[in-house]
Amino acid sequence: MNILLKSCTIIDPEGPFHLKVKDIYIEGETITSIEDSISLAADKVVEIPNLHVSYGWYDAKVNFQDPGNEVKENLSSGLTAAALGGMTAVSVTPMTNPTLSNKTQIEYVRKKAEYSPVEIYPYGTLTELGEGKNIAEYYDMSQSGAIGFTDGHQPVNAGIMYRALLYMKNVNSKVVSFPYDYSIFGEGQVNESKASVLTGLKSIPNIAEYLMVERDLSLTAYTESAIHFTGISTKESVDLIRDAKKNGIQVTADVYAHHLAYTDKEVLGFNSNFKVLPPLRSEKDRQALIEALKDGTIDFICSDHTPEDKENKDLEFDLAHFGMIGTQTLFATLNNVAGLDLSDKINAIAIRPRKVMKLPYATITANSRANLTIFDPKLEYSLNADDLASLSKNSPLIGKNLTGKALGVINNGIISIFED
Repeated sequence: MNILLKSCTIIDPEGPFHLKVKDIYIEGETITSIEDSISLAADKVVEIPNLHVSYGWYDAKVNFQDPGNEVKENLSSGLTAAALGGMTAVSVTPMTNPTLSNKTQIEYVRKKAEYSPVEIYPYGTLTELGEGKNIAEYYDMSQSGAIGFTDGHQPVNAGIMYRALLYMKNVNSKVVSFPYDYSIFGEGQVNESKASVLTGLKSIPNIAEYLMVERDLSLTAYTESAIHFTGISTKESVDLIRDAKKNGIQVTADVYAHHLAYTDKEVLGFNSNFKVLPPLRSEKDRQALIEALKDGTIDFICSDHTPEDKENKDLEFDLAHFGMIGTQTLFATLNNVAGLDLSDKINAIAIRPRKVMKLPYATITANSRANLTIFDPKLEYSLNADDLASLSKNSPLIGKNLTGKALGVINNGIISIFED
């Protein structure tokens, strides 16, 4: 199938057509021409006001709950939500039931994306069955397509982390660490701040994150390995990572979009959709995260899409599960963040995550592979629950007026245009 994109602004910070308005002609899986004006016949012509195009967006952390919790989300609904959000790739977390702990499970989730414009690059568990006792089958899972290894929100002891970091050097992969010391915050619910005082909810102090970042950086330096931190939320952690990078430690990090857009003030209304882990932090932390993203201390942004059904979310705040959905609304969430321009955002959700996770990437040029997201960064719309493809609706954005929306995705020869 041939497709012609008319008068589109190309957002490709590393490419020759960045910020230029061009026509793009695509034949099958390949961009064959980029010109000021193209008049070739096409099976489909896309001509939409304020049309923008970038390399395909990649949400590097989603929790699709499949296998085991398909009532909350399955791979099909999750991939649909991701596509509607402009993603052409996602990385699913392994703490499902059963866990993604062997090559069979890795192959299972990858095969589910066979006919989707959204590719799945899964994580495998860091330990056998995610139980924290013995390191997992890294080589076999890597050969089957696992791009990194994590036990999700379950911390591992220093000995396991040390051995995992050593082994990663042999499989050209990396540990993905969610840095939290549960012994510090126990049953904490919200940030340790005025929010915890005013709500009366148990608190989660910044040091619970800082201590684990410090430990894992020390182990990474000692083993001369590489580590990726997911869900960094505090200024103290940012400072540690910035210094580690300056000292040559092989560390990368991501931040969840909601930590850039919101602060702990949101929980004062006891809306359980703002109950996330890490908790929403202070304005000081939020500003530190934005600055860290801009200076490269934090490498990229992801959604931490975590579906929860009504039985586990529509409860009193302290009883509700942690998490919010976000892959479909990732870009709109970022559009609420002052201090990041459009190039910053595209870098953080399309280019930099692919580089960190060693996924295919190329600038938008003639003869390159067509892996594209089509979007309008200024499109205004109201989000209804029925608009969300996720089986769960735990989003604080329902009923809100949003700006910025994906209009379609093109990948693997599959063309999905949502707005035409």
